[in-house]
Amino acid sequence: MGHDHTSGHGHEHDHSNVNRTRLAWAFAITVSILLAEIIGALVTNSLALLVDAAHMLTDSVGLLLALTAANLIQRKPTLKRTWGFRRAEVLSATLQSALLLAVGIYAAIDAVRRLFVPAEVHAEGLLIFGIVGLAGNLLAMWIISAGREANLNMRAAFLEVMNDALGSVAVIIAALTIHFTGWASADSIAALVIAALIVPRAVKLLGETTHILLESTPRGLDLESVRRHLEDQAGVIAVHDLHASQIASNLPVLTAHIVAEDHMFTAGAAGQLLRELQQCVADHFEVSIEHSTFQIEPGSHRDSDYHSQC
Repeated sequence: MGHDHTSGHGHEHDHSNVNRTRLAWAFAITVSILLAEIIGALVTNSLALLVDAAHMLTDSVGLLLALTAANLIQRKPTLKRTWGFRRAEVLSATLQSALLLAVGIYAAIDAVRRLFVPAEVHAEGLLIFGIVGLAGNLLAMWIISAGREANLNMRAAFLEVMNDALGSVAVIIAALTIHFTGWASADSIAALVIAALIVPRAVKLLGETTHILLESTPRGLDLESVRRHLEDQAGVIAVHDLHASQIASNLPVLTAHIVAEDHMFTAGAAGQLLRELQQCVADHFEVSIEHSTFQIEPGSHRDSDYHSQC
């Protein structure tokens, strides 16, 4: 006996349309800044600006992935893909974080190399392109910020734009330092700062997406607490084959076998128990699970094939 409970999909669809618009605007702004920084890096011979341009390139690709995922999420489920393309946002965020990590490591290595062999950098041009980049990044951050908590896809996109803004700040500081002191290594220091901003956040996001792809228990959900609460329901003898995972960042699912007293299978009592179990996992815990499936078994069934496990 099972059940799959859903609610609020129309409201979610409206938010998704708004988020797609935000991503489209952020993508257009990021690509514009990328082109400006590539030109600036060639003109000024700045490693920091070149690294930031490479960062912007990966962010442009990442935002394109995010936009593509946001469009795929809108596709309706089919018999072959019963969850539709909901996992596309997790795959997109994984690719974005992997790209960010690769760029961060490359930036750190090249910056250390140039610390020992400083290159001549045109500070005035570097400052101009740094300010242009910062202005564009702040605009993109403002556009995305309202939807950044919607899912991992939007969080990854906001993270990338925020890192871009911090990178632009580092470029501006490097330009001012070189202009007033002549210390060319400031450019390499700025590149190291950008790398330091990128790597930890990329690792954290990659860990979150991997957690979902491995179908681990959703963060914040204690399965032992769930088991105890389910077993406290009237008529429940035991709970086994309890599993919880996530299809996407805001779509946790739970399945369990419920061993119930034999009298629960008369006069519609099992149906009432099923509703109580669904309500329990939807409302009682910090992580609300609206997609739950329960198999209710009579107590006599446990003697034949019941094995306690998670």
